[in-house]
Amino acid sequence: MFYNEPAEPILGRRFDETGVMPMSERSTIFKPTDEAGVALAPTALPLAVALAEQRPAHRALWIRGLDNVPRHIEATCQPLIGQTQRFLGAIAIFWEVVG
Repeated sequence: MFYNEPAEPILGRRFDETGVMPMSERSTIFKPTDEAGVALAPTALPLAVALAEQRPAHRALWIRGLDNVPRHIEATCQPLIGQTQRFLGAIAIFWEVVG
């Protein structure tokens, strides 16, 4: 996983400090939970759905940033399909829910 500068405050650490994160690490390091605080399975996360099922996915969830701060976020993920319908990966767009 790569992330850009605007994502750094939400994730709690600069990308140049973490480097690329494998999907297996990313799906557990942020300790994602649902709105009731129940841990989410790695396969239930929107990016995992977009990658595995090659379909869009959206979800509100809580994560614990790498700075140990809990954050309420929403994430929308979209599979990336190239020429000749070649699957290239997925993109995640997420934002912190304030209020």
